[in-house]
Formats: sequence, C-alpha cells, structure tokens
Amino acid sequence: MDSNSTAIIVGGSHAAAQLAPSLRQEGWQGRILIISNEAYLPYHRPPLSKAYLSGEKDAESLLIRAAAFYDKANIEFMLEAHVDKIDRNAQLVTLSTGESLAYNKLALCTGSRVRQLPIDGTKLKGVHYLRDIADGNAIKADIKKNGMAVIIGGGYIGLETAALLRKTGMQVTVLETMERVLERVTAPEVGAFYSRVHSEEGVVIKTGVMASEIVGAERVKAVVCNTGEQVNADLVIIGIGVIPNTELAEVAGLAIDNGILVNEFAETNDPNIVAAGDCTNHPNQLLGRNIRLESVPNASEQAKSAAASMCGTKKAYSALPWFWSDQFDLKLQIAGLNQGYDQVIIRGDIENSRSFVAWYLKGGRLIAADCVNRVKEFMIAKQALAGLKTIDVAKLADESVEPKELVN
Repeated sequence: MDSNSTAIIVGGSHAAAQLAPSLRQEGWQGRILIISNEAYLPYHRPPLSKAYLSGEKDAESLLIRAAAFYDKANIEFMLEAHVDKIDRNAQLVTLSTGESLAYNKLALCTGSRVRQLPIDGTKLKGVHYLRDIADGNAIKADIKKNGMAVIIGGGYIGLETAALLRKTGMQVTVLETMERVLERVTAPEVGAFYSRVHSEEGVVIKTGVMASEIVGAERVKAVVCNTGEQVNADLVIIGIGVIPNTELAEVAGLAIDNGILVNEFAETNDPNIVAAGDCTNHPNQLLGRNIRLESVPNASEQAKSAAASMCGTKKAYSALPWFWSDQFDLKLQIAGLNQGYDQVIIRGDIENSRSFVAWYLKGGRLIAADCVNRVKEFMIAKQALAGLKTIDVAKLADESVEPKELVN
C-alpha cells in the first residue's frame, strides 16, 4: 500500500492495540487511524477486576502502550468517537457527528459488551457492571470496609471481583443461578475447589439462586432472590457474560454468526474489511472447528493475521486458546478448550491444597487443562495441545512423575 492509503481501525481494544503496530511491521506506509468510543488509549482489561479495583494500578499503568509509542509509529486516534455506519460500496465510515471518513482497508475490533440483567433495580446507585475503566472508577467509589457486596454471577469475572472485594474487607455474597460456580466452563471438581477456597476466605456462595429484583430508594439496599430471600447490599456487581459487538458489521451486510464471521486470515466476506478479537467467529485449525473466544491472547494473535491481510499477505491464525484467572493466591492458567470432554484426571490434592491440574480428555486424547499454581504443567499442556509433544495419559495423575516426564 502507498503512503496515500488509509487504514481505519474501529474499536480501541486489545486487538486494535496489536493490529495498528502490526500494520507498520507488515509495511503499511499510509495513514492508520483508530476510532474508539472510550476516553483512553487501548488498555489491559483483565486487571480491572483485580489490581485496578484494589488501587494497585491506575489508569495510566493499564495502558497497553504509551502515547509516545503510537506517535512514533504515526498511529492516530479519535477518542470518544462513535462509528454509526459503514458504506462498503463507497468505502466510508460515518461517525455519530455526521462526519464521514474514507478508508482503503477497514478493521473491526469492536470487542464485546456486558450482558444486561433484565430485572428491576439495575439502575439504582451502587449497582454496577464491570467492563471498562469508567465502570472500575464507579465501583471503586462504592468500596468500603465492612460494607456488604453482592456479586450476581459465579463465572470467572464474578469470582475474581468477589476475591478482590473480600481483600478490601467487604462482606461478599455470590449469587449463581446454576447448581455450582463455573458450571459452564469447568468440571465439577474444579467448581467445588473454587467454592471451597472462596468459603475459606469468607465469601458466601449461594448456588441455584436467581436474582429477581434489586431494591432500594435511590441507592441499592438489597438483592431479592427467587427463593424470597433478601441479601443486604451496599454494592452490587453484575457479571453474567458478554455479547459480541456485531451490529455495525451486520447492518453493513457482513456475515454474522455468533460474531463477525472471518476466515483463518481474519478476512470477512468483504475483501477490504477484516475483523479481530472478541467480536469474531473464526476457524481454528488445531480444534478443527469455528470458535469465538473472549481472551487477550486470541485478540493479539488474530490481529497480526488481520494486519497481514490488510497488507496483501496471508498469515493464517491457528493459535492454541489459553486463558488465565487470578483469585486470592490462586493463579489459574487454562490451556485449550474442554468442551465435549468425557474424562477428567486430577493431578494433586484438589480437596485440601491450593495447587492441582485438571486434565480434560475426549476419547482418551488431551483437549484441555486447568492448572492452578502449576506453571510447569501448564507449559507442558500447551506444548502437547499444540502438537509439539506427545503426552503420556497414564502418568497424568502421578505426582511422583516430574512434569517434564509427562511428555515425549
């Protein structure tokens, strides 16, 4: 592409933060413009439920890259700006202000948004979702020692937030509609482990319970459950999942199916538009199927493929999915996806210690691993799942076998 070409990136996400510099690395000589509806340069979101709420990190320290980096790479930003429409024929994006901008190549890094809880009382003061810095600031203002916090949702974000609030001295109750926490994403043994640890740390977990109403005058006073029980609350945080931001792409006529459909090169059905990150549904060669992932590693790696495609180069994205979660003194690292598993092998004392591995198998083959305070096993799992090593299933539970001896 020549110096007169313009690449526009919609969204200030992790994917955008990687895609823009990758464009330069791939040889893009023209203008690069990131349009973000936030007030900040792209920043790390995982710490929002951890170090940011605790005050260990401020907004500046969350930035993925400093402003000087983008200036040096000649990457421009339009912050607090909203793209309302894409005209694919004219290759224009229209902002909410009515201004139109022309592009030669367009990247959609629109990410995802929190799923709203459809009950009364969610607009009361003291009731929050957690997705961005503004949410984090609002929650921090409501944290007070010995105050009562209710977390609606027992997924990773809910449990991470519960752990953080407990550390601040708040009394914390988690309400989960399923029969156990993390039911959708882990084996029963792992869910029971997290329930045990949270209980040991003073968190009250109520499963099989649905929040039916949040009550209070101007400010929240309690959460009413479907059982009729009321849980007093000074602070409520709702964490019941996210929804990919696909509306802009859908109105523009791009293919949508639980995300913006892209190929292994991050290309949409429009040759001039790519997409990367949480908003995409993409093929994964290692898994042999399409997936949509909500993870930083996915966003960053897929963005590299998208940048290459924008520059006319083909670099297939086929990275192994991996994730992490920090709660109390637990460092959970997840390799692979456990969907469809038919066997779980536990390595370590999951019932009494705070260190173990849950190996997930399907048809006798390793498909995923949950590693809690087990960095060596996590690295072994990644190698095995990527096809770089062959794992010996018969040894997985044997703690006398060194991690490096689990693979050939």
